[in-house]
Amino acid sequence: MHPNTLVRGAIAAIASLTLGLVRADVSLHSIFTDHAVLQQGRPVPVWGRAAEGEKVTVEFAGQSVSTVAQDGRWSVHLKPLKASAEGRTLQVRGNNTVVLTDVVVGEVWVCSGQSNMEWPMSASFEPAADIAASANPNLRLFTVTKRRSPVPQTELDHAPHAWGFASPEAVRKFSAVGYYFGRDLQPALGVPVGLIHTSWGGSPAEVWMSEDTLEDDHLYARDILEPYVPSLKTHEAAMSKWRAAKAAAEAKGEKFTQGAPWAPWRPAELYNGMLRPLMPYAIAGAIWYQGESNAGRAWQYRSLFADMIRNWRRDWNQGDFPFLAVQLAPWDKNRKRAIADITAKPVESDWAELREAQNHVAATLPRVGVAVITDVGDKDDIHPTKKAPVGARLALLARTIAYGRAVESSGPTYASMGRSGSTLVLNFNHARCLKTSDGSAPKGFAVAGKDGVWHWASAEISGTRVRLNSPQVPHPIHVRYGWDDFPVLNLVNGAGLPASPFRTDSFKGLTRN
Repeated sequence: MHPNTLVRGAIAAIASLTLGLVRADVSLHSIFTDHAVLQQGRPVPVWGRAAEGEKVTVEFAGQSVSTVAQDGRWSVHLKPLKASAEGRTLQVRGNNTVVLTDVVVGEVWVCSGQSNMEWPMSASFEPAADIAASANPNLRLFTVTKRRSPVPQTELDHAPHAWGFASPEAVRKFSAVGYYFGRDLQPALGVPVGLIHTSWGGSPAEVWMSEDTLEDDHLYARDILEPYVPSLKTHEAAMSKWRAAKAAAEAKGEKFTQGAPWAPWRPAELYNGMLRPLMPYAIAGAIWYQGESNAGRAWQYRSLFADMIRNWRRDWNQGDFPFLAVQLAPWDKNRKRAIADITAKPVESDWAELREAQNHVAATLPRVGVAVITDVGDKDDIHPTKKAPVGARLALLARTIAYGRAVESSGPTYASMGRSGSTLVLNFNHARCLKTSDGSAPKGFAVAGKDGVWHWASAEISGTRVRLNSPQVPHPIHVRYGWDDFPVLNLVNGAGLPASPFRTDSFKGLTRN
């Protein structure tokens, strides 16, 4: 072969490689797939990657928007879209063309939190009939792969992600709370609903927050960020001992069954790995089931939970979108107690303080709601399996807070207190047809005088009020309702929604520094 032929071949190969680099394929972010749901009624960001300077055009629903890639990335905004269940094509053209099919427009909700949000339909209460009847092309599901990251990510984990229809196969492994929420919301709205599930069992709230948000508060820096380094060192020491014990057992041919020590949660790591990559996908709002891992720091949760919501809203840059939380379900940490022991006397409770923190945030931030589920807890299991009522109550909150529908979405909530002699008279909101779920007298009310000693009170309903008396407290001042890890309660309104636990005192409690 002539030397010039080799040279020409080498030049051609280099030119081909260079052309390949210049003509890099345009691509979409992995949140965009076939069967996706785009948010109606607001500008819709669409983004991805392309070669530097490459012209990119996005076409959907009669719109055509172009931009030029910079630093390997591109982004455009579609003008607000009208809801449509008609599956249409979304096309992205650059040096190549990407085509998504069956893209619809409706309402998109993020479903996040810890294990009670992660809990799948297959492990929920009597799920077979609901799973079998779950097929709905207008309810679509997307699950984010679990990933921890020390730094903010822009892409989802490399595992394949895809939108899909609600179906028995898909729903079986999807978040039960998320599915039931969507199942109730979709027909109520009459438009497609998309659910993005991103949760991780056991995760505390601070791992779903950005590091800069935590750094901006000196108390978070002191109480959350700074303790992480020594906790990591402790973990590393424990891992070293575990590996040594495992190696010693294997050397002797013995079976080693001890599990590896759990790594401490790194603040911001799930925000970085599982939430930040979703932004700025257009959404309607978020549902949130979390708090169990923060109950020991319930007083801190008053600010932490509020700042987490502000953090999400700031970084999503879509205003004060609705944020709907699930109040902690009843659970008896001391599983050996019988119901008679639980109701023997009023007690202090960090879980009650966490519920109070959730209510506090809902009362102080706009468009935040709390779904009360005091009637569907499990005394002996932190994971109550009855998820259908949870999703249904979140859907009711969404209909009122997000969509302005005239439906009752709240159980009775404490409004004010009066006195008639030795009787305290409580006034409630959302108290139409106030009653008890079992027809007996109201349970779970305790009163205290100046001494701060709590005693159970006898309660009776009078219209939208509850009257309280206790022979042990002739001059009652303070009231608590449902103040326990596992409160035994029965006060509901005409919609069958349970009253939220509350207190009128400001005693220090278990978690306030």
